[in-house]
Amino acid sequence: MQPPQIPLAERVRPKDLQSYIGQEHLMGNSAVLRTQIDSNLLSSIILWGPPGTGKTTLAEIIAKETKRPFYKLSAINSGVKDIRNILDKVKNQSGLFNQSTPILFIDEIHRFNKSQQDSLLEAVEKAWVTLIGATTENPSFEINNALLSRCQVFTLKALDERALNKILERALKVDDWLKQQQVTLKETGALIHYAGGDARKLLNILEQSVLQHPERPVVITDALVRESVKNIAFLYDKKGEMHYDIISAFIKSVRGSDPNAAVYWLARMIEGGEDPVFIARRLIILASEDIGLANPNALLIANAAFDAVTKIGWPEARITLAEATIYLANAPKSNSAYKAINDAQKLVKETGNLEVPLALRNAPTKLMKQQGYGQDYKYAHSYEGHFVKMNFMPETIADKILYLPADNAKEQQYKKDLQQKWGDKYKY
Repeated sequence: MQPPQIPLAERVRPKDLQSYIGQEHLMGNSAVLRTQIDSNLLSSIILWGPPGTGKTTLAEIIAKETKRPFYKLSAINSGVKDIRNILDKVKNQSGLFNQSTPILFIDEIHRFNKSQQDSLLEAVEKAWVTLIGATTENPSFEINNALLSRCQVFTLKALDERALNKILERALKVDDWLKQQQVTLKETGALIHYAGGDARKLLNILEQSVLQHPERPVVITDALVRESVKNIAFLYDKKGEMHYDIISAFIKSVRGSDPNAAVYWLARMIEGGEDPVFIARRLIILASEDIGLANPNALLIANAAFDAVTKIGWPEARITLAEATIYLANAPKSNSAYKAINDAQKLVKETGNLEVPLALRNAPTKLMKQQGYGQDYKYAHSYEGHFVKMNFMPETIADKILYLPADNAKEQQYKKDLQQKWGDKYKY
């Protein structure tokens, strides 16, 4: 007997707080998000976590528990027009029948561009809606600062074995089709393993395993589950499921100078049908962030690999990616450039718009020259060794050091050169 057209994960989706499983750090008794729900004093929030951890379910439960109107958009197929249609409707209904502030849920909000995210600012600021955004990507990088500053971020964790077992037990109790198939759980190790902390994947594998078993009753064993899950593409969803874990393992293996592990995770991505351009793009980032000035040629290699991959595609691109991956994994590592720009940006935020020293200012007019713009500038090429000491920083932070050479041969030579040129300023 075929199951209903609606997937098992959707059929057994929890509808209330009592049925919601996992995320105790947010939803346990007296936990911060649970307290906001119970008191109906909910601010706009971003739910950040891996796929299948209950973000959409939680948003729907919040709306039900707080008795608020619920509007849902997916950032994949929605735009500014869709947002405005909902906001116009909300504004027109505000104040009617003592209605509570509606909830606007946006799934995969990280896929909205800047203008789409900006279209939400006024509505959030004026509390026309309570925004709940769901994302698998780090909000610090994917959500505009203006919108992020108006929201609380709650991090959802991959579900642990205890939570996944509870979800399995609940599914057997509440789903009529599983009851008809007389399903029992003899072993759950393989189910838990392949699910990887993802409830949706867990339930999909369970349903697939039941369908693969021709006899009734169905006894779920690890062997049955492994037989049901033969297609590795099923375990690697390049649209956003295990994708995130595999690429993370790949990046960390290259950063950790383990070419063996790096090539393994590369193969996992290749077999899963990952976009080769995506992998090549990550190699460029790795070359800049984790190898950097220890071996500047790494960036050239990564960029050349990216160019080659865009020209040749699969299957030949796998060789190019393997070559670049092994080179980067074996290269000496330095994150000094990454740390320097992070520290510089932090300093800018702390100190604001400090004045540019007069000597460094542009002086295109006679008046500006008379005011001292560029007057004391020393042209380095006019001096021995093409170097002359002068201050290039705002006066109040003139002694601030942002670039710290890392402990590798190339940057240690940089350090010696800097100390020779600048003396005590670079004695660290």
